[in-house]
Amino acid sequence: MENEPIQLLYTDKRIAVCVKPAGVLSTDEPGGVPELVRAALGQPDGCVRTVHRLDRVVGGVMVLARSVRAASELGKQMQDGGFQKEYLAVVHGSPAGEGRMEDLLRRDARERKTYVVSEQGKDVRPASLSYKTIARRDGLALVSIRLHTGRTNQIRCQFASRDLPLVGDRKYGWTEDSCGIALWSHTLSFRHPETGEPMSFACTPPSVCPWDEFETALEELS
Repeated sequence: MENEPIQLLYTDKRIAVCVKPAGVLSTDEPGGVPELVRAALGQPDGCVRTVHRLDRVVGGVMVLARSVRAASELGKQMQDGGFQKEYLAVVHGSPAGEGRMEDLLRRDARERKTYVVSEQGKDVRPASLSYKTIARRDGLALVSIRLHTGRTNQIRCQFASRDLPLVGDRKYGWTEDSCGIALWSHTLSFRHPETGEPMSFACTPPSVCPWDEFETALEELS
């Protein structure tokens, strides 16, 4: 079955901003986001480059570069902190109203899983995020998360390590057979790679389990 057309939020000659569907790879391979963006642009051989990644199971806003120079400039912004990413998640438990998580994370390539560890070592890197609880319902909480570092599975691992597993994330502690993983790339903010103009794009998740439990709160974010 062919993938449905991808939603484009903005395009110009240097960038394309899209809504990545959950279950689609971020990388440039058959069926990946770059291929879908080329199809949506009507340029099957066009230059479309991934500059940041979302886990395959995660959906939401992504920006892709449409030139080598744009990819380089956006990459620099990610290094110097000019590229801001905010996520929405639904977690099981009762997080504080707001807070910050600082951890050392170790990535196990063989297990393809990330762990919180207590000491520096091989494949260990610092990770930081801040969050705010937006709404609570029936033992679940809708949280907004700002990443300060971009480690693999960072949000999923850090929340799970505090007994706050993301709904649907069986890899990191969710045990019920219910919804897909409740993590969504909500907002991207960066400078245009050619003009330097500040740009920001947002998209709320679809009204499916468990997001539909927080429809009113999500509407207020729209």
